[in-house]
Amino acid sequence: AMFNLANSYYNGEGTEKNLVKAFYWYQKAVENGNEKAMFNLAIFYENGEGIEKNLEKAFYWYQKAVENGVKEAMFNLAMCYSNEKGTEKNLEKAFYWYQKAAENGEEQAMFNLAKFYENGKGTEKNLEKAFYWYQKAVENGDKEAMFNLANSYYNGEGTGKNLEKAFYWFQKAAENDVKEAMYNLASIYENRERTEKNLEKAFYWYQKAAEKGGERAMSNLANSYYNGEGTKKNLEKAFYWFQKAAEKGDKVAMLNLANSYYNNGEGTEKNLEKAFYWYKKAAEKDYIKAMLYLAICYENGEGTEKSLEIAFHWYQKAAENGEKEAMFNLANSYYNGERIEKNLEKAFYWYQKAAEYGNERAMFNLANSYYNGEGTEKNLEKAFHWYQQAAENGYTEAMINLAICYENGEGTEKNFEKAYYWYRK
Repeated sequence: AMFNLANSYYNGEGTEKNLVKAFYWYQKAVENGNEKAMFNLAIFYENGEGIEKNLEKAFYWYQKAVENGVKEAMFNLAMCYSNEKGTEKNLEKAFYWYQKAAENGEEQAMFNLAKFYENGKGTEKNLEKAFYWYQKAVENGDKEAMFNLANSYYNGEGTGKNLEKAFYWFQKAAENDVKEAMYNLASIYENRERTEKNLEKAFYWYQKAAEKGGERAMSNLANSYYNGEGTKKNLEKAFYWFQKAAEKGDKVAMLNLANSYYNNGEGTEKNLEKAFYWYKKAAEKDYIKAMLYLAICYENGEGTEKSLEIAFHWYQKAAENGEKEAMFNLANSYYNGERIEKNLEKAFYWYQKAAEYGNERAMFNLANSYYNGEGTEKNLEKAFHWYQQAAENGYTEAMINLAICYENGEGTEKNFEKAYYWYRK
């Protein structure tokens, strides 16, 4: 009767809701040996309902409830061990009780148990068992588990790779409001993975995920508006979503937002100070392309005070991370002795790197280095090779030098027909 009276006060059934009295009668019921009341008492202590919050007492009563056969308390006890609530963190014990709770049909425990197996927390990593428990959780109606099950099929983890089943479960999870699934479903529609490419559906799901706060979805939604993919082109809306994603920490959106401010105000007014701000934010998040543009801002004094030293620093950072335009600019710095002491060997090194990455201006300068023996030994055959590469990539000055090589037989055999061809180009 005490337990039922407590429930009445808790639910406001037959009397006014009163959590203090509910707590009192749960406590009385516990003193009279009611096991279920132990579980409810623990919840009250955990949430500070009807009594001051006390995680140590919550843990104590969850433990007592479990010892007295209250299966529902197993999951909560596992959570205490997992999240250091009222007791020391102990992932092995958390795993044990998640397993016990899962085996007793607790769907959230099934999901958490799967994650423990997937990440090797409190037990050895076992993707097959992770897949099994994600599947069980889904069968018991866990929406989040649908997304993880889809990932298992998508990546072939714990089961054979199956893009059709991945698509099916991403769709199911998305329809159940799992924002990460919405994003993945949109990506599948955009990139035509095991379904017909459909930019309208991609746009729809990016929008749904973005409205739920998914930063990557915001960025991709902005791209859809920017490029007019799956919807009408709208630079103002593109700018809006780039801004939302950037403010949530998406570095790609930061770069695109900076570009919007920089490029004559796309979807907004031109503002070099704001462009600089967002290039810097993205560069500090190790976004390589942003490092290049930040260096250009410092070099030209755009949106900030001009500083060739800082520009050189960011060109170097970007170049060392494979940004070909930065490699070229860094090489120019060494060649011209700008921002740094002149060094033809280092200039040659970076022209070569940029050329190998496909920068046609670097190909031309590399050819000049070989032709003039600057920063390396003179080598007319290599000079000819790089003039040819740059010319074939449409670089006009290289075409002229290539024609001269054919005309004079420098680095190749004389060939007046080819010389004439490249002069005409």
